[in-house]
Amino acid sequence: MNVPKTLNPIHRFSRGFKTPFAAFHFLRQYTSLIKYVWIPFVINLIIFGSAVYFGLALFENYVVQLIPHGNAWYWFLINYLIWIIAILVTAVVVFFSFAVIGSLIASPFNDILSEQTERIITKELREERFRFALFFQDARRSFVSEGKKILIFIVSMVLLLLLNFIPVVGALLYPICSTGLILFFLVVEYTGYVFSRRRLTFKEQRHYIFSNKSTLLGFGTGLLLIVAIPFLQFLCIPLGVIGGTILCLDSKSLMPEKVG
Repeated sequence: MNVPKTLNPIHRFSRGFKTPFAAFHFLRQYTSLIKYVWIPFVINLIIFGSAVYFGLALFENYVVQLIPHGNAWYWFLINYLIWIIAILVTAVVVFFSFAVIGSLIASPFNDILSEQTERIITKELREERFRFALFFQDARRSFVSEGKKILIFIVSMVLLLLLNFIPVVGALLYPICSTGLILFFLVVEYTGYVFSRRRLTFKEQRHYIFSNKSTLLGFGTGLLLIVAIPFLQFLCIPLGVIGGTILCLDSKSLMPEKVG
């Protein structure tokens, strides 16, 4: 029996994976959104450049010094494995700095970008006049919400670091678990703006994520790939915001806005 494409996990993963790239075409089609992108873009550029610079310095000055050396034949294999783990750990630190700090600073602008994307999709093209008082009020709400998510992410990453104290197995589990956590964080981060506007709880967001796990796993993987592509990673945040908004609005599992 053939499984309908909409129910096929591979099809769903592929659809989610393509969404960040489709967001780029969406941005090109609706150029009115560009004015909401350039500030997060500049923030992204500065944060990512700083994260890479200090990440390389960390790797060269500290991480490399911790890698053991020996003359026996098996040290070649051990050294090779530790180098791979060291590179992955450094990459996680760079991504952590980039994603967390960049998302926190850019969150008020991302909220506006997500809202305007939703207006275009739902055909509510009326654009509200910009008001500083309203912007700062929304910015404070965004900072608080973002701060809570980042705190959970930091605690989770610290707890995962403890895996490295487990001989052999821990060093192998850490890159897998930390990558899984990053994918989950990306999905929570970029679908969160739609949920926040609807005053939906994190429990409801989590239910939505696990109800659409194949699609959103693809979405997070697509964003992670964008981060790994030179120069394209500077667009990761706005593409994530637009893509996450598109996915949420296309889902029939989201309830109408709550009142009050």
